[in-house]
Amino acid sequence: MKGTRRTVVIVAFLALVTVAAVPTVAVASVTDQVISRLNRQLLYLAVPIAVLVEAILAYTVWRFRDNDEPEPTKENRQLEITWTIATAIVLLFVGTASFYVLAQPTVSTVLDERNGDTGDVEPGGAPADAVEVHVNAEQWQFTFEYPDENVTTSNALVLPEDRTAYLYITSEDVIHSFHVPDLDWKQDAIPGQYNLLRTEPTEEGEYRLYCAELCGPGHPEMLSTVRVVDQEAYEAWLENPEAAPNETAGNETAGNESSPNASTIGSATGGEP
Repeated sequence: MKGTRRTVVIVAFLALVTVAAVPTVAVASVTDQVISRLNRQLLYLAVPIAVLVEAILAYTVWRFRDNDEPEPTKENRQLEITWTIATAIVLLFVGTASFYVLAQPTVSTVLDERNGDTGDVEPGGAPADAVEVHVNAEQWQFTFEYPDENVTTSNALVLPEDRTAYLYITSEDVIHSFHVPDLDWKQDAIPGQYNLLRTEPTEEGEYRLYCAELCGPGHPEMLSTVRVVDQEAYEAWLENPEAAPNETAGNETAGNESSPNASTIGSATGGEP
């Protein structure tokens, strides 16, 4: 019994140390916040289970290392029922937590009638206090149109901090994918239809935008930038979209560097990089 207690204590200690060692990363959007929370929950569940299984395996190998005449495993119905129920509980938790996140408006494109969203995804459905942007992907660049402000840019998506954004994403030719890893944004761009990405950036800075769908020989160069600025800088940029918005000093987060083709902001509607 003492050996069993010692094993349990060691396993619990190793699990706590492993979980505590996980670094805390600042989230830069509400989408990132929801997904990161789910990842942490699954990690807190998976680490103790993994440590326990490995500890049992190590103990078994050590305990029976000199057993040259192993006997068949005896039936233990109570143990079988226990681990079946425990597995079912774990899977139920994982499924419930995952579906809860998928149901969030900032993660899923499923329209929510409770929030006034009905019918197919069409531009123009953003609330009055939200920023609406039409993201058009084509070989091999992204174009961002702000219909309410009559502004179009081909080089960078500029959004105000702490304000809801409705991004209506489509393609002009083949299937592309709008992907910003540091913000946990990802949405397909499909010809002939719009896919909605609802989110809210919460941290100023520059974030790399990729096309995450193989779309032809120019796919590796289909890069752009998402710039998150404060409301004042955003309004100033709308007045003069040819000028770059103010950038946050000291933001050196990995992956937030400017892309080669995103050093300037496009001109007003109809502008070119």
